[in-house]
Amino acid sequence: MFKSKIHRATVTHADLHYVGSVTVDLDLLDAADILPGELVSIVDVTNGARLETYTIAGERGSGVLGINGAAAHLIHEGDTVILITYAQMATEEARAFVPKVVHVDADNRIVQLGSDPAETLSDEFVRPPFAVK
Repeated sequence: MFKSKIHRATVTHADLHYVGSVTVDLDLLDAADILPGELVSIVDVTNGARLETYTIAGERGSGVLGINGAAAHLIHEGDTVILITYAQMATEEARAFVPKVVHVDADNRIVQLGSDPAETLSDEFVRPPFAVK
C-alpha cells in the first residue's frame, strides 16, 4: 500500500562519490512518517528517472534533499523529485489506513500536509482524470 510521499521536493545536491542513499531533512522525514534507513522510491519529475534507495537523516530545518552515490548519475541538483514509501499490511488495516502526503515549496519547506495522493496545490496541475476524491 502507498504509505507516504514528499511531493515535488527540490534536490539540493548530488554527490556521486558518497556510498549511496538519499539525505533528507528530518522535519520532512517526520512529517511523512519515513524513518532513517527506510526504503524509498524516488521519481525524478524533471527527467523521468525512477530508483529505489534508503534514507539518511539530514539536519533538521535545513531543507536538505541530497542524492548520494550512483543515483547522482540519474538525479541532479535542482531536479524536482517525489519520494514515495509503501507498507505491507493486512487488508483490514489497509482499508482504514490514512497515508501522509507532504507538499513542499522550492526550498523544501512544508507548505501543506494531507492524505490524498492525487491532491495538487496549484492550478498548474490537475487531478488525474477519473481519480476518485
